[in-house]
Amino acid sequence: MTTDRLLTVAIHTYEKALELKSLLEHEGIAVVLHNVNLSEPSISSGVRVRIKEADLPLALRIIENSEIFIMPDDNERTNAQPTILVPVDFSTYSLKACALAFDIAKRHNGRITILHAYVPPTRINMQLNASLDLGGSSNGDGEEIQDVVIDDELHAAARKRLDEFSATIKELIKAGQMPPVLFNTEIMAAVPEDAVLEFAKHRKPMIIVMGTRGAEKKERELIGSVTAEVLDSCRQPVFTIPEQSDLKSLDDIREVILISNLDQNDMLALDALTRLSPHTAMNIHILHIAGKRFRGIASERECEMMLEYCRTHYPVCSFTMQSLDTDDAIDYLNNINANKGISLIVVPNKKKNILARLFNPSLAHKLLFHADIPLMAVPV
Repeated sequence: MTTDRLLTVAIHTYEKALELKSLLEHEGIAVVLHNVNLSEPSISSGVRVRIKEADLPLALRIIENSEIFIMPDDNERTNAQPTILVPVDFSTYSLKACALAFDIAKRHNGRITILHAYVPPTRINMQLNASLDLGGSSNGDGEEIQDVVIDDELHAAARKRLDEFSATIKELIKAGQMPPVLFNTEIMAAVPEDAVLEFAKHRKPMIIVMGTRGAEKKERELIGSVTAEVLDSCRQPVFTIPEQSDLKSLDDIREVILISNLDQNDMLALDALTRLSPHTAMNIHILHIAGKRFRGIASERECEMMLEYCRTHYPVCSFTMQSLDTDDAIDYLNNINANKGISLIVVPNKKKNILARLFNPSLAHKLLFHADIPLMAVPV
């Protein structure tokens, strides 16, 4: 049984001991310094940093990962590490997205950027003025001053919520419920999907991990879905986590459906998946959907060639293949939620212009709104 007896967790110079004391106390651990020269503390050496025995496991996690709890300045951050982007709206599914993103970052020695965006009042007014055609009826400088005040308030509120979200992440790391990975937070005054796409364009994250609502709720929010817009427009892989999903680690991915066109895009999607988790033994079910390029379903020879290639180049995984015509595939995918064994759907995703997306949404877009299963869209 643990007691309140004091244990020494580190021996430092006085300055370093003070830094560690401040860090631990900021995270709720009482600290006592011993061997301090009271007459001239600044020249003390061999200062013992002591804590209660009951606090030892938590203190060790904090000390071993102190860089997470004392965030480095921007100019100290290295560009050598891959970045995983997690856009958040502070919902429970945002937290689920973080859990998987931190697991990915740990495996790839990456770091996390948690991004929150809010719509600035100037953007709202521009949209209102355009829709109402107010022309020269605005109040000019008065409206601009009001917008600045409102923007400051929105930014302050967003920063407060983002700091609280960051504190929750740190508590989960301290409790050992999330891997210790470096992360930073950013706020952008922009339409959320624009903010994500702007970040991706200039910073080129390794992958974007986004939490999503359930299929029924997403259908009600079909117009203006942030995740759908990012899926359709982004040129980085996007991994979506529905709120009902229990997926927290890449090790939990066992049964995968890979949507196939029987072309090189299949290989790009498969390669992206296996590079993400190279040592995970997945059962990958290749689903070929016959389209205009293929007259009828794939032949037995085509299926065998595809399977032979996959088994040769990705021996850690096992493969099966099924070929369906378009009508059967739609029924299959509409009923995919009933198959509780599927961990992930992987879709090669071609970029479309806005009119094409409106009248002929991509398969990734359709699956996002109809399947409560994690989805990985790989741009091809």
